[in-house]
Amino acid sequence: MQIWRSLDDVPPDQPRSVVVVGNFDGVHLGHRRVLARARSLAGDRPVVAVTFDPHPMAVLRPEHAPTTLTTMEARAALLDEAGADAVLALPFDRAVAAWTPEEFVVKVLVDALHAASVVVGANFRFGHKAAGDVTTLVEEGLRHDFAAEGIPLDGGPMVWSSTYVRTCLAAGDVAGAAEALGRPYAVRGLVVQGDQRGRELGYPTANVPIDASVAAPADGVYAGWLRRVGATGDPLPAAISVGTNPTFAGERDRRVESYVLDHTDLELYGVEVEVSFVERLRGMTAFASVEELLVQMADDVARARDLLRG
Repeated sequence: MQIWRSLDDVPPDQPRSVVVVGNFDGVHLGHRRVLARARSLAGDRPVVAVTFDPHPMAVLRPEHAPTTLTTMEARAALLDEAGADAVLALPFDRAVAAWTPEEFVVKVLVDALHAASVVVGANFRFGHKAAGDVTTLVEEGLRHDFAAEGIPLDGGPMVWSSTYVRTCLAAGDVAGAAEALGRPYAVRGLVVQGDQRGRELGYPTANVPIDASVAAPADGVYAGWLRRVGATGDPLPAAISVGTNPTFAGERDRRVESYVLDHTDLELYGVEVEVSFVERLRGMTAFASVEELLVQMADDVARARDLLRG
């Protein structure tokens, strides 16, 4: 998988390509439908996914910018899995935002990628003040010798959108998010040393801080999986807490704490892990005593084990 971080990174001899364009945050089932259509058109041509870094809203209206579902590296890996041969992560700034739809077509699709076909979502908008749409793209394609089409991003009654996934996560509905994504939602990060209360209670956890710019499930306890990024082997079943651990006094940053079921000897400090969420077990509660917390934790672990076995 090639990742180009600017138009200048694209090789000048790039062959005629089938291009998909979008934010592709999360690479949900709708995005995968776009990639599948591009792959079916490509034949021997490469499929190039054009995305934007950062999200355009982070530049144009930062106070309204959505949290991200995937880092650019994770997004590229998912696009690779979905059928892309290369990713152009176009740096988005005020200058790019000022491009007319025609300028975007010429600079990106024609001059850089030599597009033979372009596939986008049916709601695709592009260019200054989102002036361009699929109709614009089709007209530009006729002018510049490429075919263009927009396809629906939904699955009938099922909505496939990054916004929908974020809404599910905000409600703690990780099963709903997984249905739209086609896989469990996951967060990645380096394991840091926490206050070690879990270890003292018999449930040592791998603690991953939550960046405020990254989407995470609502505070609560979940069943899910933990795996070391880049490692071979199956992911490990885990009971996962998201939040600030309100039973204990003091202010803490929000974090993901994963207890790998029946493992008390894992050494994960400084290791990059991916934590994926299968189902919510309960909301976050401040318990009156440590004893009450321990009773609940034992129940959480038992329920997580039953769910993940199934």
